[in-house]
Amino acid sequence: MTTAIDGLIEKGKAARAASRRLARLSSEVKDRALQNIASSLIAQQEDLLEANESDYRAGKSNGLTEALLDRLLLNPQRLESIAADVRGVAMLPDPVGEVFDMRTLSNGLVAGKKRVPLGVIGSIYESRPNVTVDIAVLCLKSGNGCILRGGREAIHSNTALVKLIRRAIADAGIPEDSVQFIDNTDRALVEPMLKMEEYIDLLVPRGSSNLIRFVAEKAAMPVITGGIGVCHTYVDRSADLDRSVDIAYNAKVQRPTVCNALDSLLVHSEVATQYLPRIAHEWAKAGVELRCDMRALSILGPVQGVQAVPANEDDWGKEFLDLVASVKVVDSLEEALEHIEEYGSGHSEAIVAEDYSAAMRFLDEVDAAAVYVNASTRFTDGSQLGLGAEVGISTQKLHARGPMGLREMTSYKWVVMGSGQVRS
Repeated sequence: MTTAIDGLIEKGKAARAASRRLARLSSEVKDRALQNIASSLIAQQEDLLEANESDYRAGKSNGLTEALLDRLLLNPQRLESIAADVRGVAMLPDPVGEVFDMRTLSNGLVAGKKRVPLGVIGSIYESRPNVTVDIAVLCLKSGNGCILRGGREAIHSNTALVKLIRRAIADAGIPEDSVQFIDNTDRALVEPMLKMEEYIDLLVPRGSSNLIRFVAEKAAMPVITGGIGVCHTYVDRSADLDRSVDIAYNAKVQRPTVCNALDSLLVHSEVATQYLPRIAHEWAKAGVELRCDMRALSILGPVQGVQAVPANEDDWGKEFLDLVASVKVVDSLEEALEHIEEYGSGHSEAIVAEDYSAAMRFLDEVDAAAVYVNASTRFTDGSQLGLGAEVGISTQKLHARGPMGLREMTSYKWVVMGSGQVRS
């Protein structure tokens, strides 16, 4: 009798075999497959939305938070956006086969590097069915097989999406086994998957800090960790205050349930009395709660219509994923940098400043995957930064950092061409 673990191993074998064929396919075939996926997302949206509605209803009845429900939701606009990202990836240059750093050595050997797929990418993730498409598409374009394990809250959505993807790539001439999906939601299968180093070359977890920590501790293969975003925006004393309001509003409100949304606002004391009431009024229109240090609270407490409450120590360094922001008044750029160093997660940090030296110092000294000057942290996203989509956002430094696109899904091998040279 075949067990669930046996089935998992079979998926690993199938993905490994398919990845070898996929690695040899032309860019034309891979791009045709991606265009098929994009077209199918629109053509089959009725079925996809019906499957997603089942997940959404179940999630609501099971008490999922508003943040998780927002991540789970698909609608026609989101499907169109996902399809547009797929088409964007299809239009990007194929990194596989690129030869770089070629040079002729003193002995006449010509040596350099050639970009190659990693092999098979595994991913364990929660809530967001768009991740299923993003990872599958980036893996296909970069010549990698993939094994996907989404959360039970999105099982109907993910099952429908993977069925669509496998059919679309098979029609283009790509082995459908290149994309594997673990449709058994039993969490007991997670640990066996983390021991499949014979079949999985790299594992990318996306979800809660508990999930990411568990995967990093248990996995036998390399793991890319990240996705936990405690994102700060610092308004310098030299900042254009109109611009600062627009940036902080967008970073907090445009989509508060994602990892690149603003969590903490730092404001220089020289502009705090002018700036804080203005941003607080704008945030109040969207229902943002402000958790303030005593200096910020003394400025905002008397302001009517603003939800300003005292901050607790836990509010610094917290990823809210909600319409909540911590607010602190600082006396210098140095104090802002020290606060970010202590409480940041290495994801995305921003400064709003007209002072060039302050902006450059912020860029130089803040240790994060993405650092911004006069822009919203919401741009830390593969599609927004020209990658088409992302497999994940790495907050570590090896082998990738920030949004992981096509190039981050490849490695390289040395290629050496000679004319009979032997080593003496």
